[in-house]
Amino acid sequence: MAKRTFFVAGTDTDVGKTLVSTGLLEAANQRGLSTVAVKPIAAGCEQTDEGLRNSDALQLQQAASVKLSYDQLNPIALEPPIAPHIAAQQAGRRLDADRIAALCRGVMMQPADFMIIEGAGGWRVPLNNRQTLADLPKLLRTPVVLVVGMKLGCISHTLLTVEAIVKDGLRLAGWVANRSEPEMSCYSENLETLKSMLAAPLLGEIPHIEDITAQNVARYIDLGPLLDG
Repeated sequence: MAKRTFFVAGTDTDVGKTLVSTGLLEAANQRGLSTVAVKPIAAGCEQTDEGLRNSDALQLQQAASVKLSYDQLNPIALEPPIAPHIAAQQAGRRLDADRIAALCRGVMMQPADFMIIEGAGGWRVPLNNRQTLADLPKLLRTPVVLVVGMKLGCISHTLLTVEAIVKDGLRLAGWVANRSEPEMSCYSENLETLKSMLAAPLLGEIPHIEDITAQNVARYIDLGPLLDG
C-alpha cells in the first residue's frame, strides 16, 4: 500500500497542478522512492486509437515510476474541456464521490512509497448536485498539497481555499507557488503576504519555465516537509 499519499488541489483551474504534481513525483524519484499517480477525473480528453486520452494524465503516467495502465491512472476520461459534472452529463454518465474513492483506493494498494492524487479545477468543483471533488480527499483522508497560481487575486483565492480545506477536516501539508503569469505585478509582495498568512510550509516557488519538464520543476521542490510531516 502507498506509504504517503497526497491530494494535489489548485486555487483555480489552469494554475499548474500537473506541473507541480510531476515535479513532486520526480523529486521523490530522485530520492530513490517508488512513485505512483492517479488523476481520477479528466475533462478535455482527445480521441485516440487507444480511446480518450488526457495530456495531464499522460504526463503523470510518464513521471511516476510505477507504471499503471491508462485506465487505472485516469478511470474517468471526458472529452469536452468543461466542468466535469457537465461533461459527464453530456456523456450520459453520473459522477459519484464514493465510486471515485473506491477507484483511488485500488491504486493506493500499489506498493509505492509516494502517491499523488491530482484533482480537477478548484476545491469545490461539482461532481453532482450534492457532492464536490472535495469529497474525494475527505473520503480518503488524504492531506492536501495546494498549488497557488500566482496572479492577481491569488491571495483571496488561496485563503478561501485553505479555509475550505480546514473546514473539511483535512490537513494542508504544504503549498507551492507557481508563477503562472510571468509579468505579475508585485509578485514578491504577494508571495510574502501568503507566506506570512499560511501556517503550512512553502514546498517550492516555481518560476515561469519555458522548457517544462518534471526534472526542471523538481529542482524547485522541497519534498522534505511531506516526508517528515
